[in-house]
Amino acid sequence: MSKNVVIYSSNSCGYCAMAKEYFNEKGVAYTEKNVSTDIEARKDLMAKGFMGVPVIYVEDEVIQGFDKARLDTLLGL
Repeated sequence: MSKNVVIYSSNSCGYCAMAKEYFNEKGVAYTEKNVSTDIEARKDLMAKGFMGVPVIYVEDEVIQGFDKARLDTLLGL
């Protein structure tokens, strides 16, 4: 069963790149919302109370930063 995964990222974020690479290696489909190029994504993220990236949603669970162990658990890997 695939889960809905959304990552808020930016062009200059190293942890964002690592998270996306992790998803690609694990075959996890995700939606990227790049706050560097998408002003609506930036406003949405700030409205949720976050000022930095990556912010990753797995279904209704949120992870701030790149926490591989937590992602493994939430994704059932």
